[in-house]
Amino acid sequence: MAHKTVNVVQFEPNKGAIGKAYKKDAKLAMEYLAICDECYITEQENLLAENGEFTIETEGKTFKLTKDMVSVKRFQKTLHVEEIVPNVIEPSFGIGRIMYSIFEHTFQVREGDEQRTFFSFPATVAPYKCSVLPLSQNQEFMPFVRELSEAMTKNGVSYKVDDSSGSIGRRYARTDEIGVAFGITIDFDTVNKNPHTATLRDRDSMRQIRAEVSELPEIVRDLANGITTWAEVESKYPIFEGQETSKKEATEE
Repeated sequence: MAHKTVNVVQFEPNKGAIGKAYKKDAKLAMEYLAICDECYITEQENLLAENGEFTIETEGKTFKLTKDMVSVKRFQKTLHVEEIVPNVIEPSFGIGRIMYSIFEHTFQVREGDEQRTFFSFPATVAPYKCSVLPLSQNQEFMPFVRELSEAMTKNGVSYKVDDSSGSIGRRYARTDEIGVAFGITIDFDTVNKNPHTATLRDRDSMRQIRAEVSELPEIVRDLANGITTWAEVESKYPIFEGQETSKKEATEE
């Protein structure tokens, strides 16, 4: 770089006076004075002119400095090398490469069905932890959808409601494709049996358990936070094989 002349403002300590006043602690005061910036030096210079002294604190110690201990020196200095600390560091790779690596590492195909693909994101990093899936658009399911949605929000669980008209299998596949870790299905057993229960499905194994609606948000929260595992959940709750009541039976009841 070309030579550059800059204005310098710095404290000029009287080492003898400071050493006499503060003995072994004098070094702390002088080290502090050596690193002060121009704005701070100017402020203290004004105090020195008005009050004849100013106070500094460093390493838990307080030092009162008077005019005979310190002065302010202004001069010009020629720089041959200028050191700059950047405000922005640009690495040689972007977040996109990290994301692509995650996508490639977690992309899976269902055994025996090459059309069914999914992302096996760990629950802790999955964008959506859980989907809420009413079996159909039957209005009897809606109160449970709302209850679960509110409870998921309270438990800090990111979720996605899919109440479209597609079959439940198609909707499972759709949420698997975007890496949703778990899925809660509200069916006619949810409506007709007491206590009200719903199924919880694990994306990777496609296995399901059945638990009370009020418990499910906390189960998903613990799974998403790594507090519990799917194996532990399966050992605690009954495996879901199929709903026991149908739409027709529900209507008759």
